[in-house]
Amino acid sequence: MQRIIVVTSPDGLHARPAAQLAQLAREATGTVRLGIEGCMVDAASVLAVMDLELTPGTRVVVEAEGEDAPATLDAVAAILAPPA
Repeated sequence: MQRIIVVTSPDGLHARPAAQLAQLAREATGTVRLGIEGCMVDAASVLAVMDLELTPGTRVVVEAEGEDAPATLDAVAAILAPPA
């Protein structure tokens, strides 16, 4: 499954949410990947996620596989674009 999420967090994706996202990816039943402009990375790697330098307004492609893919995509969206 794939979803495009626009980063809305005013600080972008800094260390704490990147670590939360990586933990979420490690706990998922399948693979979780993030990408911008054709560069996809393993979401389970905090350093790879931080290297994307996600700032507010960035469109991120999120791919999730496995039986929990829909819930995983929802959880990633909550980190990248938290409710106001």
